[in-house]
Amino acid sequence: MKHSTTPQTRRGRGPARRIGRSLALVLPVVLVLSGTLAVTHVNWSGSPASSVLAASDVSAAGASTRADRKAAHEVLRDRLLTELQREDPGVALTHLQQAVDERPSLARHCVSIARALGQAAVAAYGPTRAQSYARPVCDTSFASGVLAANG
Repeated sequence: MKHSTTPQTRRGRGPARRIGRSLALVLPVVLVLSGTLAVTHVNWSGSPASSVLAASDVSAAGASTRADRKAAHEVLRDRLLTELQREDPGVALTHLQQAVDERPSLARHCVSIARALGQAAVAAYGPTRAQSYARPVCDTSFASGVLAANG
C-alpha cells in the first residue's frame, strides 16, 4: 500500500458548494418577501369582522377606522352620560374603565370622556357629592372635570 505524499485537495468545489452559495444568496430574499407578504395579510385593525386587506387597501381602510373610532368614543360618552343620570357617576366610571380595557383604541379619548362625566356629575349631584365618586380612571380626569365645573 502506497501513501501519497502530496496534500489532499479541498473537497466541496463541486455542485454542493454552488448550491450552498445560491441558497445563501436567495434564502434571505425569500424570507424578507414572505415576511412582507405575511404582514400585509394580518388583521391589524383589531376588528374580527374585517377581511384580509391587500397592501394597496391599507390607506382606504385607515380612513374608515379613524371615522369608526371617533363614532365609537362619542357613542360611549353619550351612553355613559345617560348612565350617570340614571344611576350614579361610580357606575359610569366603572363602565368607562371596562370599555377602555376591552377596546384600547378608546384610551386616547378616556380623559375627555372622564372630564365630561365629572362636569355632568357636578350638574346632577353638586360639587361635594360629585367629588365623592372620584376614582383613578384615566388618571384624575373625572376630578378635574368636577373642578372645572365647580370653578
